[in-house]
Amino acid sequence: MAASDTMYDTKSKGILWGFGGFALVVVIVLIVLGAWWGREPDQFNIIDAAQERAKATAKDTESEKMPVGYVYSNTLAHIAEFLLHKSGGYITNDVAPPGVLLDNISNWEYGALVMLRDATAALRNHFARDQSQSAEDPDLAIAEPLFNYSHDSWALPSTEAEYEKGIESLHKYMARLQKYGGNVKQAQFYPRADNLWQYTEVIIKRLGGLSTRLAANSSGANYGPGLTELEREAADKEGTPITKVSWLEIDDVFYEARGASWALLHILRAVKHDFKDILLDKRAMRTVDIMIKALENALTPVFSPMILNGDGFGLFANYSLSMANYIARANAAALDLRDIMNRG
Repeated sequence: MAASDTMYDTKSKGILWGFGGFALVVVIVLIVLGAWWGREPDQFNIIDAAQERAKATAKDTESEKMPVGYVYSNTLAHIAEFLLHKSGGYITNDVAPPGVLLDNISNWEYGALVMLRDATAALRNHFARDQSQSAEDPDLAIAEPLFNYSHDSWALPSTEAEYEKGIESLHKYMARLQKYGGNVKQAQFYPRADNLWQYTEVIIKRLGGLSTRLAANSSGANYGPGLTELEREAADKEGTPITKVSWLEIDDVFYEARGASWALLHILRAVKHDFKDILLDKRAMRTVDIMIKALENALTPVFSPMILNGDGFGLFANYSLSMANYIARANAAALDLRDIMNRG
């Protein structure tokens, strides 16, 4: 073999090794970034977050006060900020790796977003209005549709840009909650039983839907031999056969429920704060505490690298069944809360 051929082979092997090393580095970087970006956000203290916002925007001591409704409104804004500014930012509309590959955190974001949308709609349509014939708050009329913008848009306008505008509108509403007199119309927040009852109706439907979908992830949840006779009869009467979710979607539903639980947990803590008087008067504080505790249990850290779908009493855990249990517990307490708020 000629010396030139030997040099050519050595150079070719060097190029191949270079490309291989570069590819390996890229893969490692993507794995590390994916693990970091895919982490679920920690819980935050709703009171501390509200106080920090009030102090940051206060022009005097008087404006540092947090009137009724301030904590609830700030909690919604802070949830939206977490979605946009957590590690990796907002992932759902990413079109490049590693974000486009992180379906778990994308489903988590969607679950939290749905709860944020419901709570913002309740603020606009119920909490901030004196009666059905009263005018809606102008800032909330802007914020609520902005949070309902497409959750996966990466083109102009992007999802992040629209949600940032929604956060800004919530902040404007909060600023007017703190103002008394002057030329600016003061914002209102009415923590009444009928308002909370109407929002609780929405929570019941959301939790019920999540619980049903999680139960459908269970290995025995199919319209066939896995169903008991009573379950078959119930499915026939309702006209909606219970269909087992594809194994590819098991983790999707699970993480959507985790995101929804995370957002609703903070919202309920804010409800407990701003609706304190009516909850104590109706003796419903314990019911809200039960809902909060169930959602806290639903957010127990996941240590398995994958979402398992074992039998109820088999060798492996069934994560969906465990999550469905906590969601159903919170839903049962929500049903009690609705009944209590609906009483005279």
